Amino acid sequence: MQAYKLNATIDESGHLIIDEPLNIVPGKVEVIILQPVPSLESSTETTTESQPDKPRRKVDCSITILREWLEKTEPAPHDFDPDQARWEALKEKHNL
Repeated sequence: MQAYKLNATIDESGHLIIDEPLNIVPGKVEVIILQPVPSLESSTETTTESQPDKPRRKVDCSITILREWLEKTEPAPHDFDPDQARWEALKEKHNL
C-alpha cells in the first residue's frame, strides 16, 4: 500500500474537498483523516487535573524497564479469551 500526504478541506455539508490534483491510478482508496486540535498554549486559562492514583500491579520480572512498563498496564479482564481474540483478528485481517 502506498501512502500520500496532501491537504484537504471538509465543507459545511461534511464533504471532503481535496485542494490539489492527484497523480494516482484510478480505483478504490482508503482515507485516513487527521484533524488538528486546538493547542493548549493558545488557551488563556490552563488547568490541570491530577489523575487519581491507581494501585500499581505487582509484576515479577527481572528486566527493570519491562517490569515498570507492565506495572503501568491494566490486567486482562477475567472473561478474556485469547483464542477468540486471535480468531477475531484473523477474520478482520483476511476479510472473512
